[in-house]
Amino acid sequence: MIDSQGGVALTSERSEIEQAMRIIIMTVPGQRVMRPRFGCRIHELLFAPNNQSTAAQAARYVRDALLMWEPRITLVDVLAYPDTQADGRLLIEVRYVVKSTGDPRSLVFPFYLIPEESV
Repeated sequence: MIDSQGGVALTSERSEIEQAMRIIIMTVPGQRVMRPRFGCRIHELLFAPNNQSTAAQAARYVRDALLMWEPRITLVDVLAYPDTQADGRLLIEVRYVVKSTGDPRSLVFPFYLIPEESV
C-alpha cells in the first residue's frame, strides 16, 4: 500500500487481521504449494444455489478455516445469509474478538455464487 506522501504505508493491527482473514477465506486449499491445506473450502460452493443450506455450509467452511489459520482471534459467531440486494451473493458475517486487546469486531465478507444456467 502507498500512503498519502507516496511512501510505503504500514498496516495497523486492525487492518492486518482483517486482511489475513480475507486471504484465508479467498484462498483455495491446494493453491499454496508449500501449505496445501491453507485456505477455505468455501470455493466448493461456487456453483451451489443461493439458499439457506448453502449459507449454512459456507458459514461452517469459514468457521473451520479461521479456527485453523487465524490464531490472533477468538471466533464469536459466523453467520451467512443470501443477500437480498444481489441475487448471486452470500454475505458472511464473522464476529470475533482480538485476543491481544479483547476488542470485539465484525467483518462482512461477500461471496459470489455463479447462478445456474437455464437450458
